[in-house]
Amino acid sequence: MKEDSAALCPDSVFYDWAFMKYTEVDIKYMQRAIALARKGGGFVHPNPLVGCVITKDNAVIAEGFHERYGGWHAERNAINNCETDVCGACLYVTLEPCCHYGKTPPCVDIIIEKGISRVVVGCLDPNALVAGKGIEKLISAGVEVIVGVEEEEVKKLNKVFFKYITSNLPWVAMKYAMTLDGRITSQSRNSKWITNDEARIFVHKLRAEMMSVMVGIGTVNADDPMLNVRLDNAAYQPIRIVVDTKASISEFSNIVKSADKYRTVIAHTELAPSSKLVKLNDWGIETLCCEMVDNQVDIKSMLMELSKKSIDSVLVEGGAKLNTSILKAKCVDEVYAFIAPKIIGSADNLSPVLDLGFDDMKDAIGLKDIEIQLFNDNILLNGRVDYK
Repeated sequence: MKEDSAALCPDSVFYDWAFMKYTEVDIKYMQRAIALARKGGGFVHPNPLVGCVITKDNAVIAEGFHERYGGWHAERNAINNCETDVCGACLYVTLEPCCHYGKTPPCVDIIIEKGISRVVVGCLDPNALVAGKGIEKLISAGVEVIVGVEEEEVKKLNKVFFKYITSNLPWVAMKYAMTLDGRITSQSRNSKWITNDEARIFVHKLRAEMMSVMVGIGTVNADDPMLNVRLDNAAYQPIRIVVDTKASISEFSNIVKSADKYRTVIAHTELAPSSKLVKLNDWGIETLCCEMVDNQVDIKSMLMELSKKSIDSVLVEGGAKLNTSILKAKCVDEVYAFIAPKIIGSADNLSPVLDLGFDDMKDAIGLKDIEIQLFNDNILLNGRVDYK
């Protein structure tokens, strides 16, 4: 914990004081703050998920979380929600309070102004504008500060933000569904439905949490998807991204026909005719010209351009060709692999990923931090990608 935090702010003067011992009570309230932070899922992109709890005399007097992008941060929401005087109180917050002006004023200012005497922080903010400076300002004002309570859980909660803010690249999660013998379609290219209703509901929830959903033009031509969230009272619809080297998408596709309802981006190259790009813009579609490798969209270049558009996360739901390209570019952070208890067989190569060029099993891409969920008879294997 100290090494990670020191790397964020090597010149920090608060180091020894900030990492004082914390108690079981601190853990309990930080866990509550983490639960509150999760409520902002799908609403705060590209900001982090942050929750806050304020206690006084061993009792909770206020709670809050970052509810939506551009709105008050968790600390100010909690303070604003409090009906009693917070002077002398303890404030628990999952991420280091900000100390700079953005869309809202610095949270450290209101903490100091209100006389809060103790602040317990889950994790330092990796944003270079903060990165320990918020903690230092609090300590300089005489506030007792504890850092690192449930730190790993907070980092896991904000894995998207941490990557986006430190690398200028979005978090990339690859999702696919396959049969027990590793097939993603039947011989006739039919893929509806490999998984059951419960698994598909989970995917729609996942879409609602990610900022964007991506497919290749092959998937659009084969399945004509909508790529929207089809849940009752869905509050967020992801940005739809189609990787389409020549911008060949049909004007009769569901993607194009619904572009007036859902933000849509076509990632193309200089091979796309300008006349088609004008039409796409007229239909309400954003066009993104990317660098080209082997006569197709360069994956890393595309992801960097998406990051410049403040897109912090991508759920890849493409076919084998797009999956292979993104894995070859070493740009996948996480995999969601659904396995259905069906055997369909095939003379063709209809697996989720094509040839990656590995001759030896020891060179295979692996997964770590694996979690397994069951959706009746369907299995979900989720893990972080390990490129070794």
